[in-house]
Amino acid sequence: MLLEIKNLKVLGNGKEILKGINLNIKKGETQALLGPNASGKSTLAQIILGNPKYKITEGRIFFNKKNITKLSSEKRVKLGIALAWQNPPAIKGVKLSQLLEEISAFKGSISTFFKFQKIGFQLINREVNVDLSGGERKMSELLQVLSLKPKLVVFDEIDSGLDFKKIKEVSEIIKKELLAKDISILLITHSGEILKFLKPNITNVMVAGKIICKEKDYKKVLKTIKKYGYEKCKKCRLLSNR
Repeated sequence: MLLEIKNLKVLGNGKEILKGINLNIKKGETQALLGPNASGKSTLAQIILGNPKYKITEGRIFFNKKNITKLSSEKRVKLGIALAWQNPPAIKGVKLSQLLEEISAFKGSISTFFKFQKIGFQLINREVNVDLSGGERKMSELLQVLSLKPKLVVFDEIDSGLDFKKIKEVSEIIKKELLAKDISILLITHSGEILKFLKPNITNVMVAGKIICKEKDYKKVLKTIKKYGYEKCKKCRLLSNR
């Protein structure tokens, strides 16, 4: 097992946000995590990367069988964990190419690395997330993730704000540069549109800080949520394989 999260409980601003999360992701596996706003999805992403803003009150996180519960974000990144932010910050005065050279595992070969994707050339000479469209910001995040040569990537709402064409474009890069190389993925999404392209092995649904179901058929999940909404997930037999 690549990532193991056991009975994880987390506080944020004095309030319990995650209430006993259990999640296991194998090497080369793609899992999705869906849920309504404020359900704890993004908090889980931050916890996996080690954001000290949140306090773990119970539970443990293992990566490649190593207990990383108390490791810093920097050490987790070096182990092979990467996070694509939902709302990445703008960095004035720093070109994307400079940032990539600094963080990349492909030292001195950024141009070679990004020759597979034309948009990479369009972005690498621009300031990081400054005056970029929503789609360009997502692509910038994706390029940064790829440059790290990760073993596990957590995508926090990578499809948010993108139209159908852009979601397809992002998905094709993920399939070619990550899935085809057996890199594990956790797709955190509200709408679930990107699942139609990436077809996760397991789809999880989170409500009020708890993963209330796991399903191998993502189509069942999307169909049920579209029909009933998230609040009825707890009662939905289609979503339970426990």
